[in-house]
Amino acid sequence: MEKVVSGIRPTGNLHLGNYFGAVKSFVAMQDQYDCMFFIADWHSLTTHPKPENIISSARTILAEYLACGIDPKKAPIYVQSDVKETLELYLYLNMNMYMGELERVTTFKEKARQQPDNVNAGLLTYPTLMAADILQHRAHKVPVGKDQEQNMEMARTCARRFNHIYGEEFFPEPQNYYFSDKAVKIPGLDGSGKMGKSEGNCIYLRDDDKTITKKVMKAVTDAGPQSPNSERPQIIENLFTFLKIVSAPDTYQYFDEKWNDCTLRYGDLKKQIAADLCALVGPIRERINEYSANTDLLDKIAREGAEVARESAAATLREVRRIIGFRV
Repeated sequence: MEKVVSGIRPTGNLHLGNYFGAVKSFVAMQDQYDCMFFIADWHSLTTHPKPENIISSARTILAEYLACGIDPKKAPIYVQSDVKETLELYLYLNMNMYMGELERVTTFKEKARQQPDNVNAGLLTYPTLMAADILQHRAHKVPVGKDQEQNMEMARTCARRFNHIYGEEFFPEPQNYYFSDKAVKIPGLDGSGKMGKSEGNCIYLRDDDKTITKKVMKAVTDAGPQSPNSERPQIIENLFTFLKIVSAPDTYQYFDEKWNDCTLRYGDLKKQIAADLCALVGPIRERINEYSANTDLLDKIAREGAEVARESAAATLREVRRIIGFRV
């Protein structure tokens, strides 16, 4: 059975972009593949979180993973920092990467622009740590969104380069896995192209119905359709993207027709999106609250997941050390 591994940074609550871009695919894959999912707390250090927030943030993400439907009996869930072998592989892979190629990574350039006073080495080598997360389990597939496609190519570069340098086809080249035919990109309701924590435009899985409705009703719009069957501007296409994702097909068709015949009222469209989002998020939110209240269970699940992950990573590292020439 093919191996799958993926994770998410514990930098706050999961939002709809995480859910549709990653977590939903995790749930779909756990019955089809040999899966392991992790909470990437080392990755979060590039933003210097407070020490007291690290454990609580990991528990938060774990509770949300479980609430979304990931079954740890089918797919172990672990915290990245509980698997020390990752750091050793991270070191070996960094020795084979070049400054120029790391500096050209789009996500690095964007983060460097957003946080010019905190352009740290961890941010630069983020793709290498991500590669170590994947390659330590010799994974074949990784669920990704569009913003991670270049990092996935870097992971394949790490695998190819290691195999070439040491003359042994050891690491498989991990392939992108999409929940649908193409990567799902959840837009921001503020008119931006992407939902993200740093943009402050998220609908979180913990949001209550009132908060969700308020956020949707404040979504950026324009003056409305000016001519029949006209092309929708991006800020309006964002709303229709939400409609396509969370509403029934006939509902989407209804509002699409309203746009095309110039009778669309944005207030009606937003109310429909808000109602359908509340129906989606409500049951997940209830399960999140139930899991969050049971920290003993969360810690037990994380420990058991780490045991599985460490066994897998240790087996890989023994072979890596042999191939490089170190004592096993």
